[in-house]
Amino acid sequence: MADPKLLDILNKSIARELQVSIQYMWHHVQAVGLESPAVRDIFKQLAIEEMKHAEAFAERLDLLGGVPTTKPEPIMQGGSLTKMIQDDLKAEQEAVDMYREAIRLAIAANDPVTRLMYEEILAAEESHRKTFSDLLEK
Repeated sequence: MADPKLLDILNKSIARELQVSIQYMWHHVQAVGLESPAVRDIFKQLAIEEMKHAEAFAERLDLLGGVPTTKPEPIMQGGSLTKMIQDDLKAEQEAVDMYREAIRLAIAANDPVTRLMYEEILAAEESHRKTFSDLLEK
């Protein structure tokens, strides 16, 4: 049986990825204004990428004997384009922090496959965080 702490953080990761996938897709739909066309495309692209992360976490959790959650974390909706981006930047920072902790747990559990998966997804989340940060500076 896999480490319970690792199973727990995998499920929390799934819930977070489901949250942002839905959140970014809603932001894609709700974004309005002169600046929105390019940002809408970014929201949509990242929503799809985040759903792939949720899938990877769910597959790993299932392989380790856990049951993947289907319930997302709370979804932030609406507001100005700036508020949407600020909400999304916050979500990405939370993911970076959580996935760094998950890497530590995977190392402690001697699970190099889970560690590697988290490291690869962490790199993507850091890139997403930079994308949102750059958008706020423009």
